[in-house]
Formats: sequence, C-alpha cells, structure tokens
Amino acid sequence: MHELSVSSAVVDTVLKHAAGRRVTVVSLRIGHLRQVIPDSLAFYFDIVARDTPAAGARLEQVVVPARLRCGGCSDEWDMEGTPEFRCPRCADGEVEVIAGNELEVDSIEVEESECIA
Repeated sequence: MHELSVSSAVVDTVLKHAAGRRVTVVSLRIGHLRQVIPDSLAFYFDIVARDTPAAGARLEQVVVPARLRCGGCSDEWDMEGTPEFRCPRCADGEVEVIAGNELEVDSIEVEESECIA
C-alpha cells in the first residue's frame, strides 16, 4: 500500500507541472532505501492517473543504489544485500547515506498543443 501514496504524490506533482497538457512520460528516480516495489508502483500509478491528463503515461523508474559514507574515515561504499550501517574499513558507526534515499520526479514529457494559424 506504500506505493499507492507514492503514486498519488507523483501524479499530483506531475499534474501541477503539466499545466493541463497531456502527459506522455513520467521519469522517476527512486532510491533503493525507499523500499518501493516497481511493479506495484506502476500498477497504482495507472489507477491514480486514470481520468487525468496523465492517463496512459509511460512510467519510467530508475532505481538508485544505496551509497554510504563513513563519518570517521570518509570512505564510501555501495550498500549491497543486507544493510550494514558500519564502515567496512574502520568499523565506525557514524555513517551517512549519500545516495539511495531519493524519491524524485526527474522529468515529464507532455504534448504541446498545436497552434492554429
């Protein structure tokens, strides 16, 4: 159900920026740590966008891998598999997430209305 609220927020943002124009493509950047299931998000996006200018828009999702930085030694690493919030180099626990927490509408494509001369 998490994906339903995310889809609603995405559609609201897209419609605000589309300014009434028909939306054909929505590109998202979703961090791995957001725990969004891509197929579920696409399913709910189609439902939420129904009967709006975003109806039928293609949803493109780019999953951003989680990347961490150590506060002690400044080492950086990709977080793969099981989350490990300790530096693999110095075992410091002061770890900062520098990527993988995104949830962004990266871009939208809209149809421009034709000018009638």
